[in-house]
Amino acid sequence: SANFANVTFVIVDGSLTMTKRAVTLTSATDSKVYDGTPLTNPTVTVSGDGFATGEGAAWDVIGTQTEVGTSDNTFTYTLNEGTLAENYDITTVEGTLTVTALTDTVTVTITENSGTELYDGSEKTVTGYTVAIDNPLYTEADFTFSGDATVSGTNAGTYDMALSADDFSNISANFANVTFVIVDGSLT
Repeated sequence: SANFANVTFVIVDGSLTMTKRAVTLTSATDSKVYDGTPLTNPTVTVSGDGFATGEGAAWDVIGTQTEVGTSDNTFTYTLNEGTLAENYDITTVEGTLTVTALTDTVTVTITENSGTELYDGSEKTVTGYTVAIDNPLYTEADFTFSGDATVSGTNAGTYDMALSADDFSNISANFANVTFVIVDGSLT
């Protein structure tokens, strides 16, 4: 403008600030009743700002829980090609995997061994028992025996082994309701 002879230009800087996208990766929380197989859940949800269009990540969920209890649903992730880490604030949250005890009744039948001997003046002995379990998940390793599975006798007569259900104890947290049934055996 010819109307102004002395014009000074002062620059006040401006800028474009590009903020990082906040992304939260959360693995699934899941639960089930004990069935002898591992509990897994490979689901991961993306929340927050999410990834920019065409960008993202892949994950490998490795969390697993087989026995009664709780553990983290652990996972790792890898950014896809073309997805730059410096453009994101990524937070990971691990869900939990919970296995609860089987509450169905498990029946363990203990059949005492029996034997018949002809009297000959010497002591005779019958030992041991057999086990039958109505649930294939439950094994002999899941209980303990604290009694004496032995019966001895010398004279003619019948001698009962006389085990008690109290001689057997469930030691597996995977089963909440175990019943021991005794089928009597004897030495005759």
